[in-house]
Amino acid sequence: MMAESTLQYPDQAPKAVARPQALETILLGGIAVAVLDASNAITFWALYKGTQPHVIFQSIAAGVLGRDAFSGGMAAAWLGALLHFLIACGIAAAYYLASLAKPVLHERPVPCGMMYGAVVYLVMNHVVVPLSRANSPAFIPGWFVANLVGHIVLVGLPVALIAHRSATRRR
Repeated sequence: MMAESTLQYPDQAPKAVARPQALETILLGGIAVAVLDASNAITFWALYKGTQPHVIFQSIAAGVLGRDAFSGGMAAAWLGALLHFLIACGIAAAYYLASLAKPVLHERPVPCGMMYGAVVYLVMNHVVVPLSRANSPAFIPGWFVANLVGHIVLVGLPVALIAHRSATRRR
C-alpha cells in the first residue's frame, strides 16, 4: 500500500510532498521542548523533594562542569539553561532532518512524535548522560515514569506537531 502523498492517478500530476521549514521547526520546536521538559523536571522535583528550580539547571550544567556545577551558583544555573535550550534545539533539528528523508514523520505527527519522544528519552538517559560529567541518578520509579511520559508527550509530540504545522501551512 502506497502512502497517500505518493498516490498518482492517470489524470493527475504527482503531488509534491510539503516539507517543514527549518527555522520554524527547529526554533519553535526547541523553545517548546525546552520549556515543557524543564517544567516537567522542575514540577516533579519540587513536589518530590522540594528542589529549587535553579538546581535543575545546575544539574544540566553538571554534564559539563561535574559536581562543581552545584557550587557554581546562578552562573552554573544559567549555563544549564543555555545548554538545555541548545539540546532542545538539537532534538528539534534531528527530527526536522529526519522528516526530510521520511515525510511520514511530519505527515503522521502523533504516533511518530510519541515514538520519537521515547527514542529521545532512551538516548538522553542511556547515552548522553552516561557520557557526560553528570552523575547518573539512582533509579526512582516516579521519576522514570514522569521522565519517559514527559519525553513522549512534552518532547517528541510538540516537535512533530510543529513540523506538521510548518509543512501543512506551506501547501
